[in-house]
Amino acid sequence: MNRTKVSAIARKALRDAFGLWPLHEVKNTVVLGRHVRKLRRFEDDEVYRLGPTRPKALVATVIPTYKRPELLVDAVNSALAQTVTDQVVVVVDDGAGLPALPEDPRLHAVSLSRNTAVLGLVRNVGIRLTDSKYIAFLDDDNTWREDHLALALAGLEKGPDVVYTAVERRRADGTVLDVLTREFDRVSFRDGTPYVDANSLVVRRSPDVIFSRLPRTKSTLPKEDWEFVHRLAKRHVVEHVPQPTVRYLVNEASYYTAWD
Repeated sequence: MNRTKVSAIARKALRDAFGLWPLHEVKNTVVLGRHVRKLRRFEDDEVYRLGPTRPKALVATVIPTYKRPELLVDAVNSALAQTVTDQVVVVVDDGAGLPALPEDPRLHAVSLSRNTAVLGLVRNVGIRLTDSKYIAFLDDDNTWREDHLALALAGLEKGPDVVYTAVERRRADGTVLDVLTREFDRVSFRDGTPYVDANSLVVRRSPDVIFSRLPRTKSTLPKEDWEFVHRLAKRHVVEHVPQPTVRYLVNEASYYTAWD
């Protein structure tokens, strides 16, 4: 048996045993992990600098942003328009500066002292600047239906620690591309096209609710969302709410990719 065939058999055996995306994540950790300690120190310093007090609410909505002022305002408005009003909305700007935002006592907006280009780190700052029972995530180019939090919290009250809703993907002209909706299965999640997006997640706060600090680029697979859900699913029950409550904008700058 030649070396190429042996290598192919070995790769298949590894994928069958561990899954495609876990193997990629191991590679990412090896290649990019050397940056994590420095990034964690920066994250700690920013949380200390920005957060002498922690706003309290039932739900904390974390919105990371970078150079999308008009879309950010839409995202913030959709978060503040939720039927669940016991929430705080924390916008964390990745060092680019913030536009004028709606005046609302539930809204807290901060800017990092420099750009990091590490989405997980930006989200982590938002998580750590809040004190809430539940945490939700919304990116600056997407919006929610008004009942997003209400439906997700109803799901969480049944016992799971992680709930995600269906996602309606829209083109830039507003037309609907499709709806991503699928019941969670950790085995299929490790191998196929990831079907849980951070914008649809609402989670019960716990020490492991923290995002990867690896400095991923647009070409790095898998993404922070996949790693976050896959890791939480080891210890926590994950449930799907089939109603499409997230309006996800598919555009040139979007990180959404159909992973084959």
